[in-house]
Amino acid sequence: MAAAALVVALTGAGYLGWTEYQRHQADVAAAQAFDAAQKYAFRLANFDADTIDQHFADVESGSTGEFQGRHVKSRDRLRRLLVDNQITTRGTVVEAAVKSASPNKVVVLMLVDQAVTSAASPDPQIDHSRIRMTMEKVDGRWLASEVELT
Repeated sequence: MAAAALVVALTGAGYLGWTEYQRHQADVAAAQAFDAAQKYAFRLANFDADTIDQHFADVESGSTGEFQGRHVKSRDRLRRLLVDNQITTRGTVVEAAVKSASPNKVVVLMLVDQAVTSAASPDPQIDHSRIRMTMEKVDGRWLASEVELT
């Protein structure tokens, strides 16, 4: 009887320890991905037509999966549009919060303000965007796998 009680107690303690470890792993992931997502959103929101190729390289190096594939596929058309119109943007992440987190996938919600200028409109036009960014841990790095305007 005492042995059975000991087994139950050890099993319960093991389960509690495991769930605490999982929660800690998700908390660490949330903090790391939250930071990476804000930095990536800042990169997305700031570019200049004169340095667009470097901007695209930065966007692609910080992304993965379907989002990266869509960006690569539309890069040439987007580049032409941005360069032809001399578009420049300056943006900031106004607010951000973690929506959900697991050790390898974190969803971050952000509000981003962006001032957009172009050859046709040199006075900045302010754009307010809500972004839902999914970050995935790939080879030890947090990369954007999905970026949605909501």
